[in-house]
Amino acid sequence: MEYLKWSHQDFVATITIERPPANALSSGLLKELSAVLDEVENNEEIRVILIHGEGRFFSAGADIKEFTTIESGEDFSSLATYGQDLFERMEKFPKPIIAAIHGAALGGGLELAMGCHFRLVAENAKLGLPELQLGLIPGFAGTQRLPRYVGAARAAEMLFTSDPITGLEAVQYGLANHAYPEEQLLDNAYSMAKKIAKKSPGSIKAAIELLNYGKTGQFYEGVKKEAELFGEVFVSEDGKEGISAFIEKREPSFTGE
Repeated sequence: MEYLKWSHQDFVATITIERPPANALSSGLLKELSAVLDEVENNEEIRVILIHGEGRFFSAGADIKEFTTIESGEDFSSLATYGQDLFERMEKFPKPIIAAIHGAALGGGLELAMGCHFRLVAENAKLGLPELQLGLIPGFAGTQRLPRYVGAARAAEMLFTSDPITGLEAVQYGLANHAYPEEQLLDNAYSMAKKIAKKSPGSIKAAIELLNYGKTGQFYEGVKKEAELFGEVFVSEDGKEGISAFIEKREPSFTGE
């Protein structure tokens, strides 16, 4: 694989994102993640999955430069739907998936983490959905999952300001379960993963299935609408300006068009 590596030991599979410098979520990386899930799903030697990032970040977001190769709003909506379906598969996956977040989980990186069953973070990690800073919106169900964890008002603040929160704040707000000093994050994550791996796979699978009943039909309607609007804002003048400004490393000037 080009962007991921994975291995397993003691019933725990480790998936490592390796796409320097920022571990950006390209469509190729998402397809590789889907392929790994295919391999892991029926492997009886694996009971728990741990996802983390190599280098400085968990994942600093989607691949903005790849966005410039997408020509239509419909194609952009299709990319959103692919990511949404993958992260929905993760949340319903019959084996627990834990995100261990250090550095930053921003944009698509946080949406990936929110598709996991829960999140463990470094105290100094940065988590956020800064898409509105680019004149865009989240496209991988971030607008629907974030309010479920932090509440509507906090989600609105995070979206509207584009400001990230720290790992400690993520625990305080309910977005993450535990925060650790960065150098202790993985050890604690493995300790928890191994504890879960001792449980009966059948009971774990049943618990995951039942937990997903908390997502209503309105949640799925919102996800579908997000993909549609993701494509619409992409082809707007502000969307084009935001992407250009990001690539040119300048502040965007939005006109509302």
